[in-house]
Amino acid sequence: MRPFLLLASRDHDVVADDEYRAFCEYGGLAPDELRRVRAEAGPLPEIELEEFSGVILGGSPFTASDPVEEKSADQLRVEAEIGKLLDRIVDEDFPFFGACYGVGLLGQHEGAVVDRRFGEPVGPVRVRLSPAGLVDPLCAGLQPSFDAFVGHKEAVRTLPSNAALLAGSANCPVQMFRFKRNLYATQFHPELDLPGLERRIDAYRHSGYFHPDEADAVKQRAREAHVYEPQRILRNFVERYAR
Repeated sequence: MRPFLLLASRDHDVVADDEYRAFCEYGGLAPDELRRVRAEAGPLPEIELEEFSGVILGGSPFTASDPVEEKSADQLRVEAEIGKLLDRIVDEDFPFFGACYGVGLLGQHEGAVVDRRFGEPVGPVRVRLSPAGLVDPLCAGLQPSFDAFVGHKEAVRTLPSNAALLAGSANCPVQMFRFKRNLYATQFHPELDLPGLERRIDAYRHSGYFHPDEADAVKQRAREAHVYEPQRILRNFVERYAR
């Protein structure tokens, strides 16, 4: 099997390594079947798409919709390089899955309105599949509604007419979408389990997702949820596109 490619952009090593662990575990991939590139660490290497089964874009502390003048040099470089890769991915309709940050980058690339109107605090939310989501192959085996972990400052406000809305939540209408046949993104984190979320809460305590003094309360709310459905999306993606 050709490996999958994980594009990561987290500068926190513990979180970055846990994210990689989770994508492997819930995608059913051995480490040699998921090649990781940490985009924040330096320029992207030359990527030949035909060497991979698909591309996964992980989450990020970056916010794609922030004004250009507020973005760091590293963020501007990362987004420019991933944008050029997305040009090729979209042109070929190459299998792509973006989690959280992928909503911003793929959404903006394809003309969605992305801003801070529908941001959600860290924790579990109830996600509901749309009619299109109920029949989409990446949602096979999911319940019509399920709990998922979120934590995002931006979200899609409006999808263009050529996108398929696959899922939403009460406070964030666009939780999952598809462009063409093979280009997907979720606002929630399908790779995220409770231990991983708690690590991120510790790592990003001072990053504006919640008040630092509320970290323990955020963890407790997460412990009371039952998040086990979203991971099926990753397994479905891998099984559908492995070649």
